[in-house]
Amino acid sequence: MSDQRPIGVFDSGVGGLTVLREIVRRTPSESTIYLGDNARAPYGVRSDEEVLAFSSQSLDALADRDVKAIVVACNTSTAVGIGALRRRYDLPILGVIRPGASAAALASRNRRVGVIATPATIRSHAYFSAIKDENPAVEVYEHATPALVPLVEAGHLAGPIAEAAVAESLAPLLGERDAEGEFIFPKPPGASIDTLLLGCTHYPLLRAVIAAQVGEGMAIVDSATATASALAELLNVNGLESPAGGGPAAHLQLTTGDAGRFHELASRLFGADFPEVEAVDLGVAAG
Repeated sequence: MSDQRPIGVFDSGVGGLTVLREIVRRTPSESTIYLGDNARAPYGVRSDEEVLAFSSQSLDALADRDVKAIVVACNTSTAVGIGALRRRYDLPILGVIRPGASAAALASRNRRVGVIATPATIRSHAYFSAIKDENPAVEVYEHATPALVPLVEAGHLAGPIAEAAVAESLAPLLGERDAEGEFIFPKPPGASIDTLLLGCTHYPLLRAVIAAQVGEGMAIVDSATATASALAELLNVNGLESPAGGGPAAHLQLTTGDAGRFHELASRLFGADFPEVEAVDLGVAAG
């Protein structure tokens, strides 16, 4: 049994391209349709009702294109509405929180994990619950970092602006630095976390800046690789894999925002050969 239909991948903006990249690497024979709702990004500062409504409209657009499965490559949408989204569609829906939580729980040596994410994701405590499900002994420390998604969407992935924003965002988890550059931890839990989970698919695009800030002793985990592996297993279990020798995979990129700007930023992130981007209108106000 096999299925040549494409996989739908959804995010509020360009961040989900980090997940798409791993999906294409892990399952090269699979075709994909990516939809970024850039016109209404960022989702992380919106109400739960808005996030669920916008996510449903975007997934409707993918379902209308006859995808065989959908990856909700948006932590905020996964945290707020993965249950409702699964009930809405008669096809497999995979989120990014459970795979990322599993990877973080396994990566931590001292069982203390810090999570940075959007305000909506942190408000849901979805990562806290998912990590505790994986290992109840792990201590989880969550911190909202709302400045980072707009930073990525604006293309600031390195340099003084990005460094200053990352330093300010991480300070409550990591503390201040002393004259030798070592962290001073004025209060727990920052003194003891050994793993930092990037709880937003935009954040891996700042990974180099984040790594420089936290130092070599900190494990940095994101959900992209784990999600791609979980998708491959889901396709196999459900008999949805593309057939061997079924022809080259096709990849379509859609955005509710400015297609030229999306393509420009995506090309900077993923290479000059990034495919053209098509603008779509979901038939609703941007909000």
